[in-house]
This record gives sequence, structure tokens and C-alpha cells, in this order.
Amino acid sequence: MSMQSHLAELERRHAALERKIEDALLHPSTDSLELAEMKRRKLMLKDEIKRLQGDPTIH
Repeated sequence: MSMQSHLAELERRHAALERKIEDALLHPSTDSLELAEMKRRKLMLKDEIKRLQGDPTIH
């Protein structure tokens, strides 16, 4: 897998998680632990994207 296609896949997964989180926030019955786990995974994806792009300001 090329670097560009890997980055594109990470960005696609990040966007999908963002939509899933937004949807979960609209439902008051959403499990807070599940929501926290989704946010953690989204942040990990963001950090990986930044690392691969060579950004020195990673969390």
C-alpha cells in the first residue's frame, strides 16, 4: 500500500468515526464509555495521520 493510499484510508476512517460520534451524540441513550472509546480511536487516527504527514506537533 502506498503512503498516499494509506493516508487516504486513515482519513476515511477518521471521517467515518466523526460521523458515528456525531450520530451518537444525538441519541441520549448512547453509552458514555462507548462514546469515549470512539473519541479515543478518532484521536489515535488523527495522531497517526499527522505523524505520517511529518507534523512535529503531535499530541
